[in-house]
Amino acid sequence: MSELKNRFDFVYMFDVQDGNPNGDPDAGNLPRVDAETGMGLVTDVCLKRKVRNYVQVVKGCVDGYDIFVKEKAVLNKSIDAAHDEESVKNATDKTSAARDVMCRKFYDIRSFGALMSTGKNAGQVRGPIQLTFARSVDPISAMEHSITRMAVATEKEAEKQGGDNRTMGRKATVPYGLYVCHGFISANLANQTGFSEDDLALFWEALKNMFDIDRSAARGLMSAQKLIVFKHESVLGNAPANKLFDLVKVEKKCNGAPRKFDDYEVIIDNANLPNEISIEELI
Repeated sequence: MSELKNRFDFVYMFDVQDGNPNGDPDAGNLPRVDAETGMGLVTDVCLKRKVRNYVQVVKGCVDGYDIFVKEKAVLNKSIDAAHDEESVKNATDKTSAARDVMCRKFYDIRSFGALMSTGKNAGQVRGPIQLTFARSVDPISAMEHSITRMAVATEKEAEKQGGDNRTMGRKATVPYGLYVCHGFISANLANQTGFSEDDLALFWEALKNMFDIDRSAARGLMSAQKLIVFKHESVLGNAPANKLFDLVKVEKKCNGAPRKFDDYEVIIDNANLPNEISIEELI
């Protein structure tokens, strides 16, 4: 597999319609929001979870594409298994050797990094892919809806209800929100973890398709809308990421509250793109 020879920065846009893109468990699972501006938030952890889920579904048990942080995983078991390999047992620096094994086996470790000193030490990995929180372009309106369940779980509950087994619940949604996330891919760190061109192609594929394998009534209609990638000519980069991100503008076209992606226009200032940077729209 070929190693990365270029730094990448990217802008990722996705939207939600009548759903909760990322509930906050400390706020009754309401959509996350910036309390001062009203802008909606989706955490980097939430987006990485969707990438992990996509890779797990697409690659299954393919060697080198296992997922370290997956549902109900016991992380120390994987670290211990790495220390049981002959290459680690015979190594002078067992921590470094175990780290190499973990990077080779687990896609999410060589992509996002991991802290693996919780059991038998496999060190710490700084991942080449880093994401910001996604922030909505406009303030969101978090709504709560009353819902009715026509059944109860136990006989005791049924007795309390007096034969009427309907119970009430709540569901939180965002009518519409367009979210923008910024990402960074370090070729220098990629070469340390073994993150390859093939791994990068899989990551782009995940960003384009991950919402389609993660459908849920709670999340409504979530869709990837734009993936704008800046490719640097060098390993360390040829321009500050924030200056590149400033070349991408999102402007509202409608008069009222936006309710679809077509209510916005995405403008890219190609005229001020540095000569050492190329740009590609993958979505």
